[in-house]
Amino acid sequence: MTGPFYFKINLNKFGELRLQAEREKKTFITAVVFFVIGLIAMIAGWIYISNMATLRVENRQKFYNDTKQQLEQFQTSADYLSSDDLDHLAETFNNRIFWAKKMIALGQEIDDKLAVRKFSFSNGVLTLNGITEVDVNVKELDLIQSFINRLKSNPEISNDFPQIKSGQITRQIVKDTAILEFVIECYSKDANTGGGRRQ
Repeated sequence: MTGPFYFKINLNKFGELRLQAEREKKTFITAVVFFVIGLIAMIAGWIYISNMATLRVENRQKFYNDTKQQLEQFQTSADYLSSDDLDHLAETFNNRIFWAKKMIALGQEIDDKLAVRKFSFSNGVLTLNGITEVDVNVKELDLIQSFINRLKSNPEISNDFPQIKSGQITRQIVKDTAILEFVIECYSKDANTGGGRRQ
């Protein structure tokens, strides 16, 4: 006589198959959602890049058209120059200051008793900042006035700066040496001399 016969019936087999099918369905839905999101992102990126490229092309075209229009406005016929064009051209050449020649002329008028340590040009006024050593045997104010007179006598300077005058003068001690700091203002023809001292 044989022993007892046993067999096992898995009553949950259908439930496991159902759970597996649900998991596969969820995985598929998740993959589809991510695919759709990625596709939307790619389409949005392509639209953005396309719009930026179109905008850049339009800006370049606008810049080109504006430049072309300005060139057409400034273009002058070779056969005709208006009186305004001639006046502007003459004014450009008449108001030019040739600084190289001015600096040479200025250097010629500076003697060994004074020095110009810096200069500036603003609003039509050439300002010279100079120094001279205080000497009991020399009248510094006369020395400065003599320098101004030499500048006025030099046509290379006085032609463009018809009015030259002395500005602020201060005395101070530098390294145990008494010096006089002075300012000379040279006014061009276009400078406004009514406003007082300008630098």
